[in-house]
Amino acid sequence: MEQHCLGCSLAQSELPVHKIYENNSISCFLDHDPYNEGHVLILPKAHIVDFDEMDEDTTKSVMDVTKLISKAVKLAYQPAGITVCQNGGIFNELTHYHMHVVPRYKGDDFA
Repeated sequence: MEQHCLGCSLAQSELPVHKIYENNSISCFLDHDPYNEGHVLILPKAHIVDFDEMDEDTTKSVMDVTKLISKAVKLAYQPAGITVCQNGGIFNELTHYHMHVVPRYKGDDFA
């Protein structure tokens, strides 16, 4: 774990989160400030800042669980669609890689 990394603390459950899925390499939990109800964050447990830094196993785990979470969100919330996104570099305010899975509805103002 990187010292003073909020993402590491969240992924390692050192801070309170509403965890919905976990395996050896990743942790998934509801966003504390969701765009819509059911907004999920997927974080690797290892300190990784950008997507291109992930090893193959972690990358596969992130993508596999993104698919799993997307299906679960569709069943639970019946959204008009799902947005899956991640921000890198200076746009990653958490400074720890994370994937968003966001249920979307007609009329959402989201770019």
